[in-house]
Amino acid sequence: MANLTPTYVSAGRVPVVDAIRGLAVALMVIYHFCFDLNLYGLTAFRFNDDPFWLDLRGGIVGLFLGVMGVSLHLATRHGLHRYRYLRRLASIAACAGLVTVASIQIFPQSYIYFGVLHFVLVASVLALPFRYLDWSNLGIGLTIVVLGVVVRLPFLDHPALHWVGMMTYKPITEDYVPLVPWFGVVLLGLWLGRWVYGYHKIPVRTLPRFLDPFAAIGRHSLLVYMLHQPVLLGILYLGLRINPL
Repeated sequence: MANLTPTYVSAGRVPVVDAIRGLAVALMVIYHFCFDLNLYGLTAFRFNDDPFWLDLRGGIVGLFLGVMGVSLHLATRHGLHRYRYLRRLASIAACAGLVTVASIQIFPQSYIYFGVLHFVLVASVLALPFRYLDWSNLGIGLTIVVLGVVVRLPFLDHPALHWVGMMTYKPITEDYVPLVPWFGVVLLGLWLGRWVYGYHKIPVRTLPRFLDPFAAIGRHSLLVYMLHQPVLLGILYLGLRINPL
C-alpha cells in the first residue's frame, strides 16, 4: 500500500505540485515525440488545425503555466530570495536563447522567438507584484484569459508586438505562447496557490509511490525540457539509419 504518512509544507517544494508539473512535462514529451514522427515523415498528424492536437497542446501549456503560478506563491510566500530568483531567471534566459538559436537552424522560416520559455522568463518578472494580491488575481486572471480568447486587435499584428497576443492571425513560428491569454493562467495559479497553501504550515499528504517518477520530473523540468528533443530526435535518427522504412 502506498505511503500516505501526513507531513507538513514548510518549504517551497510540495510533492503534489512537482508531480502535476512532471505530468505536464511528460505529456509535452509525448506531444513532441508525435511532432518528431511528423518531422521524419513517419506520420501525418495535423497539429495546426486538428482540434485534438490543438486542445492537447493548450491543455499541456495551461497545466504547466498554472503550476508555475502555484510554484511562484510557494517560492515567495516567506519573501523573495533574490539570489535564487535571479539565478533561475538567468538559467531560463540562457535556455530560451538556446531554443531560439537551435530552432533557427532547424526551422529557419518558422523559428521560435516567443515560445514557452520566453514566456516563462517574462511572466516570472511581471508576476512578482501580483503575489501580494489575493482574490484579485482570480478576477484579473479570468479577465486576461477572456481577452485573449475573444479580442483581436489589428495593431498587435506588428512583429514587435507579437509577444503580447490578441493578434488577428497566428504568427508563423513553431512555438507561440503570448502574454495574453497565458499570463492570466499564471495569475489563476498564483491565486490557487495562495488559496490552498496560504498558511505557513498546512497538513498535506505525501504522494502515492506510483507518482514519484512524475514528481522527480517536475523537480527537474527545465533540464528535461532542454534535453528531451535532442534525445527523441537522436533516437529516431538512429532508428531510421539502422532500419530504414
